Amino acid sequence: MPKREPLLTPREAALALGISYPTIKQWIYRRKIRTIKTAGGHHRVPEGELDRFVPPTANAAGTALRDSLRRISGRNQLVGRIIEIRKSGLLAQVRLSISGQTITAIITADAASEMRLKKGETVAALIKSTEVMIIRV
Repeated sequence: MPKREPLLTPREAALALGISYPTIKQWIYRRKIRTIKTAGGHHRVPEGELDRFVPPTANAAGTALRDSLRRISGRNQLVGRIIEIRKSGLLAQVRLSISGQTITAIITADAASEMRLKKGETVAALIKSTEVMIIRV
């Protein structure tokens, strides 16, 4: 049985793409973005459809990745793989494996959802003083 792709509401899709709700509604009406209608006639956006609107990221050795990380003010940038995500209420605990070491960051659950973080993905930890930030790479 094929795995079903998660469906997002237009509001969730707009948030993930960083655009306004009225903009995504216009995209839906103009068929710029593919949707599926529910039995009640509501639009749902397949999660994979969002990938068409996000520029492809370069691999860890790529110059595009290095350039984007350089623009961020954090000086200590460590690239690693997500080994665990635990969400509880407003917060998410993200554990990364970086060169055999584990680092944990506490971020908002909304931020983790917006970045669509998943176990096994490569992300960067930005460390500035006592704070650790997670960015999608």
